Amino acid sequence: MDFGLSGEQRALKEAARAFAQAELAPVAARNDAEGRFPRQALNRLWELGFMGMTVPAAYGGGGLDHLSHALALEEISRADAATAVIMEVHNTVVCELISHFAAEEQKAAWLPRLCRGDLGAFALTEPLAGSDAGALRSRAEKRGHGYVLHGQKALITSAGEAALYVLFAVTNARRGRRGISAFVLDREMPGLSFGKPEEKMGIRASVTASIFLDGVHVGADRRIGQEGDGYRMALATLDAGRVGIAAQAVGVAQAALDLAVSYSKQRRQFGHPIAEFQAIQLKLADMAMQLEAARWLTYRAAWLNDQPGRHTADVSKAKLLASEVAVRCADEAVQIHGGYGYLRDYGAERLLRDARITRLYEGTSEIQRLVIAADLLRGTPGGVAAGVVTTPSG
Repeated sequence: MDFGLSGEQRALKEAARAFAQAELAPVAARNDAEGRFPRQALNRLWELGFMGMTVPAAYGGGGLDHLSHALALEEISRADAATAVIMEVHNTVVCELISHFAAEEQKAAWLPRLCRGDLGAFALTEPLAGSDAGALRSRAEKRGHGYVLHGQKALITSAGEAALYVLFAVTNARRGRRGISAFVLDREMPGLSFGKPEEKMGIRASVTASIFLDGVHVGADRRIGQEGDGYRMALATLDAGRVGIAAQAVGVAQAALDLAVSYSKQRRQFGHPIAEFQAIQLKLADMAMQLEAARWLTYRAAWLNDQPGRHTADVSKAKLLASEVAVRCADEAVQIHGGYGYLRDYGAERLLRDARITRLYEGTSEIQRLVIAADLLRGTPGGVAAGVVTTPSG
């Protein structure tokens, strides 16, 4: 077994860290406080090749593997989890779905745009369809050589800011989940509108909003795959998305450990730095141990995403552990800071707010446990529970 990173992967991780610490970390707290969308940072991510990383080079992407993407995403999240989730949704569930399932002419039309500066969003979740993604009510009615879309999407990352939307709607209600189809929409299409950004607990610099479909006309060339393929494509794509959220969570956990170690060396009580107290040392040791376990499970899941077949249960294990470790590490960072951990100026409370969403989007912790248990009990990859997803990020 080889646990080492290649020279290229190490260089990429270091480049992502250098950029994130120099350009994202200094403004992350201000962007969070003001709810400011990080457009300038995203433009830099495109310049540096971090957007569209796994898209084949023939379409303008980096042609990199999923582990490389996880390494970069971890470092971006270590500085700013809000920017990281925008990058994650764009790269995984948007670019991945188009790369894997779109026709050649569709790839040629959309992927270069996504790699050059057009942001992508993934519109699956609805007000009454979260964990049960098969309960969609948005509909696409056949009209001539195209479709007319009606309905509403909720909790969509980058809604209103993104230029392209991979959106799911029901084309045949009688077929249930097999009647859901996927479409690609442009932001300027008549009938497509957006709600005001939601006031969120964390990742406040990323926009999360509703999408409204009021008679949006799309041609059949905007449908990805065949009618009824949408649900299957969504589930397959979410494996990559969950690895991305796991990497985001690892980045937040690392930031929490960094902050806790630094503060414990500076803060003095009873005449000594609190880092000399065993109670603090035990907390730091537990944080480091849990973080390393989450990191390597995430790296393994990313590697598996480039291997043949579906690896849904393995991905769920990584997403589950990493998200829960992120919350624990961030909470311990607040505790180590004492009362100061509750203040915005010290940074720990932002990490705790940012960490908390990783247990919810692209599959809640409860859903991940169902997926893992189904795999164990039914002996099939992912089991039937793999068809249950929660995607507040889209």
